[in-house]
Amino acid sequence: MKKLIFLTILSGSLAFSGLAQKKKVKSFQPEIATAYLDASFTNYDHIQKTIWSYAELGFIENRSSALLQKHLKDNGFSIESGIAGMPTAFVATYGSGSPVIGILAEYDALPGLSQDTVPYKKPVVDGGNGHGCGHHIFGVGSSAGAVAIKQWLEKTGTKGTIKVFGSPAEEGGGGKVYLAREGFFKGVDIVLDWHPSSQNGVARGSGLAIQMIDFSFYGKASHAAAAPEKGRSALDGVEAFDYLVNLMREHIPSDARVHYVITNGGEAPNVVPAFAKVSYYIRSPKRKDLTELIDRIQKAAQGAALGTGTTVKSEIISGFYEKLPNETLGKQLQKNLEIIGGVKYDSRERAFAETVIKEIGWSTDSLYKVSSVEPWKVQPQLRNGGGSSDVGDVSWNVPTASFGTAAFIPGSGGHSWENVASSGTTIGTKALINAAKVFALTAIDLYTNPELVNSIRKEFDQRRGSDFKYEPLVGDRAPALDYRVKKQ
Repeated sequence: MKKLIFLTILSGSLAFSGLAQKKKVKSFQPEIATAYLDASFTNYDHIQKTIWSYAELGFIENRSSALLQKHLKDNGFSIESGIAGMPTAFVATYGSGSPVIGILAEYDALPGLSQDTVPYKKPVVDGGNGHGCGHHIFGVGSSAGAVAIKQWLEKTGTKGTIKVFGSPAEEGGGGKVYLAREGFFKGVDIVLDWHPSSQNGVARGSGLAIQMIDFSFYGKASHAAAAPEKGRSALDGVEAFDYLVNLMREHIPSDARVHYVITNGGEAPNVVPAFAKVSYYIRSPKRKDLTELIDRIQKAAQGAALGTGTTVKSEIISGFYEKLPNETLGKQLQKNLEIIGGVKYDSRERAFAETVIKEIGWSTDSLYKVSSVEPWKVQPQLRNGGGSSDVGDVSWNVPTASFGTAAFIPGSGGHSWENVASSGTTIGTKALINAAKVFALTAIDLYTNPELVNSIRKEFDQRRGSDFKYEPLVGDRAPALDYRVKKQ
C-alpha cells in the first residue's frame, strides 16, 4: 500500500513537473522570433540582393553599411556609426540590462569576382567585385536575427541587451581587430557569429593566426639597356626576397602558410624599376609560432635588399588572432541548429544546384549536406583548416562561437564565382533566415538561463588563462582604409 501511494505521488510529481516545464518553455515563446523571420523572407531577400549588387570592397562599403544601419534603426535600434576610425563600422543596440549579447555582421565583397546569379560563369562586370564569401547575406542574416531577438525581448518584457557589430573589411582589413582594440566589446557577455557555408554545422576549430605585411623595395632607376650598371632594381629585391622565402618553406612548420602577390613590379621593361612591392600573408595556428616566422621573413627581406643594392620597408596591413573555441556555447548553437535544420531547396533551386555541380565536376550525392546538419559527435575536436578571420580577436576578448548554414553549393571553391552565384539567389536568403533563427533561439536560451551564461564564461576564463593580456597584432596603426582603394 505504501509503495502504491509513493508511486502515485511520484507519478503526480512528474506530471506536475512536466506540465510546469511545458508552461516554462511556452512562456519563452520562441515562435515570436521565428514567425517574424518567416513573415519577413521577402524583405530580407530584397536587402541581401541589394547589398549583393553593391559588391563594395573593404572599408568602402558605404551603401551596404548604410542600408543595414537604416534597417536596424527603423526597427528600434540606436546606432553608433563611424567608430574605431572606420567610416563604415557601426554598433546597433537595443534593450537594457544583462546579459549583453553581441552578433557580428560583415558586408565586404572581394575584387575580381563579379558574377551573375546563373549556374555558369558569367561576370556582371569584367574584373568587377563580387560577394565570393557571402558577406552580403552575413550582415543581413545577423541583422535579421537581431531584429527577431528585439521582437522577442519587447513582446515578452524580458530584460537584456542585443548588439549588432557592423565590422567592415574582414577580407584583409580586419575591422573587428580595431573594434576590439578600442574597447567596443567591453561589457559584452557573449558574442554569436556565423558564416555562409556549403553545409550546416558549428565551427569548432581555431583557424590560423595571420599577419598581413606589405614589403616595399626601393632602388634606382636607369635605362635597362643603355646604362643598366647605373640602376638598382627594386624588382630584383622583391624577387630575391620571394626566392629566399620559398627556400624557407622546407624549414617551417607544416601547418604554417605563407603566400604572396607582387602588387607593383615596375612600369616598363626598359626602365630599371626604382620601386616594387610585394604583399605577404603569413599564417600559423599559434601566435607564438607566427611571431617567430615573421621574424625570419623580415630578416629575409633585409638580406634580399642587401644583396640587390636596394632598401626595404615593411608595413603591417592587418593581423588576426587564431580563434579561442568555446565548447559550451558551441553546443548550444548546435542544439538550435538541429532544431532549425538545413536548407530545403525547391525544384528551381535544386536544378540550379545540380547545374553548378555539373559545371565544377562535383557529385550530386553531396547535396545531402545542404538539408542536413553536421552532427557534433563526428566533428574533429579541433579543425584548424587554412583560413583566418578577425573573429579570432573577438574570441579572446569575449566568449564567442560560430556556425555556418548552407548558402553555397557543395563542392564550390571558396571565394569563387559559384559562391557569388548561389548566395545571391533565394538559396542565400534561406541560409540567412536559418542563421537568424539560430541566433534568436540561442539568445533566448541565454536570456532565460543565467547558469548557461556562467558556464560559458567559466570555460572562457579557463581556456584564456588568468595572465592573458590582449595585444593586437596590428599594434597601434590606424585602419588601412585605402588598402582596397588602390586596387579599384
